[in-house]
Amino acid sequence: MTLPIATRRTFRVSLTVALSLAFGYAMALSVPFLAPILALMIASPPAPPMGFKKLVSLIIVVSVTTGIGLLLIPMLLNYPLSAVLIVAVGLYFSNYLAINLGKGMVGTFLMVGLTLIPLAGMIDFGLAVLLVQSLVLGIAFAVLCHRVVYLLFPEDPAPKVAATPTPVGADQSSWAALRAAMIVLPSFLLALTNPAAFMPIIMKSIMLGQQGSVIDARHAGRELLGSTFLGCVFAILVWIGLDLVTTLWMYFLWILLFSTYFMAKFYQVIASRFPPSFWLNVAVTMLILLGSAVQDSANGKDVYQAIAVRMTLFIAVTLYAWAAIFTLEHWRARNIERRTRRSSNVEYQQ
Repeated sequence: MTLPIATRRTFRVSLTVALSLAFGYAMALSVPFLAPILALMIASPPAPPMGFKKLVSLIIVVSVTTGIGLLLIPMLLNYPLSAVLIVAVGLYFSNYLAINLGKGMVGTFLMVGLTLIPLAGMIDFGLAVLLVQSLVLGIAFAVLCHRVVYLLFPEDPAPKVAATPTPVGADQSSWAALRAAMIVLPSFLLALTNPAAFMPIIMKSIMLGQQGSVIDARHAGRELLGSTFLGCVFAILVWIGLDLVTTLWMYFLWILLFSTYFMAKFYQVIASRFPPSFWLNVAVTMLILLGSAVQDSANGKDVYQAIAVRMTLFIAVTLYAWAAIFTLEHWRARNIERRTRRSSNVEYQQ
């Protein structure tokens, strides 16, 4: 009996994410929870796994975009104002790539290169290099896991051609790119004050910036705050489960269980009022919090206190993103109304 295509996609993505997490920790990557996050990005689109040539191309893109971050490290240390201006322009350009040109993955990695890598380099240049290596190896693990799991849950032989999406106007797309950049930039400036403490916030703000570029101010609060809060709740539930039996095998099973639930919502196997981006943000928030908690536990820190602090910061960043979207949209609407009145007055006088 063949499973429905939505069910196959659900199991394919969730198993890919769980296997990538297991590989990341088993291979002792410096930032192991990047592997399952990358697996979400790679496996969630309903398409066959990328081939060898595309994988090589993606690794080259990641090397180049993260290499830009390595070059920014001495600039941040010696010429901070110029470096921040470059990061601001780069954030707008990376979002423009993702929104206007449809290069979502390239734009995301460019944002990581512009923000996360320089912050790691301010702590230690070797840490930044290890982070780049983790990204490259995480992509390789994610693609490998995706190819293996795809054999169990393939796409239909002759999938239906998807409807061509309505193109977004250049003005609207440029505005969305600017809005997304304005969500990420303040988090980056905050992280400069204490890179070690605020690096997870950058990952969260990048996700919020991408999500904020495709929703309006009316629904921003429900989607951004709701997904962040749910991600925090699920992270606590998984950690409580790991406290009972602390093994990599159980970590794999917990992530598999919760990822299956998220992807069932994502592909509408289980009915949901929220769009797929909502559940993707829930999953990423959970993985970031859990990955940081595992590192805190390994360093002997109070995990629950650290989770509470990060949850507070995540919610604060999300509140800022909501306020930024609302303020910018209100300002834009007033400008459009003012220009419309001005043009109407000119026409009336003529």
